[in-house]
Amino acid sequence: MVAAGSFVRAGEALGLTQPAVSRAVARLEDRLGVRLFRRTARSISLTEEGLRFYEAVAPHLAAIEDAATEAGSASSRVRGRLRVNLDAGIGQFVLTPRLQPFLEKHPDLAMELVVRDRMGDLVREGFDVSIRFGLPEPSALKSRLLLRSRIVTCASPAYVARHGLPRRPSDVEKHECVLMRNPATGSHFEWEFVRGSKIVPVNAKGRLTVNETGSLLAACLGGQGVTQMLELYTRDLIADGRLIQVLPDWADETYPLYAYHHSAQLMSAKVRTFLDYVVALTRER
Repeated sequence: MVAAGSFVRAGEALGLTQPAVSRAVARLEDRLGVRLFRRTARSISLTEEGLRFYEAVAPHLAAIEDAATEAGSASSRVRGRLRVNLDAGIGQFVLTPRLQPFLEKHPDLAMELVVRDRMGDLVREGFDVSIRFGLPEPSALKSRLLLRSRIVTCASPAYVARHGLPRRPSDVEKHECVLMRNPATGSHFEWEFVRGSKIVPVNAKGRLTVNETGSLLAACLGGQGVTQMLELYTRDLIADGRLIQVLPDWADETYPLYAYHHSAQLMSAKVRTFLDYVVALTRER
């Protein structure tokens, strides 16, 4: 109103009627206990107390406006810090090795990747996005299916040379297996073989249990035994002969990869752009 020079023009700038502006000023004056404006039929002007009040609050008003403008720009500018919660395999083998082009394209963006066994509370822990395997649990978060990866069984050439290849699913029970701990149960993930609609569970046994994909893969490559893991991590190793796929005709089971984020209506540019990048990245796999 100080800049507008009248309640009418102030109302036009604010999208309010002149009486509404007048009532708002009156409520402020009643709260402060002083008169801020001299009113005439043609114009308004600040009283001495009003001038002191305006000079005191004007810098704060400008700072609030700047902050609001800065926050609003988050919906269109890729900048700031992006915190991503993800499981170890995705972090080690899929996302981290391919982040350089994304960060190079967005120099005002910094990223923090946090590996966790479980997603936890994204809001309370301050995460923008989570990328995890498994079916979504009931939540207020939005989920987006990125891909489905087959579960394959494999072993190293050295292990196969010593122990041979299983010929049917039940043969796996006679082999040394490398097991992966299930964080939800504390036990290891159960094994099964799937071909079409036929599902054959097996009692996989082994002396080594690990809790993350890197160790599982390293143990398999080192000849420790037979293991089951996602084709997403083994495709290149099988293609170049460092691993041998076991019972390839029994590998129809798939596991979904999802991205999780907050409300799509209030999605910032950094989250939206990152999700688009991850979608494109996983389609290449």
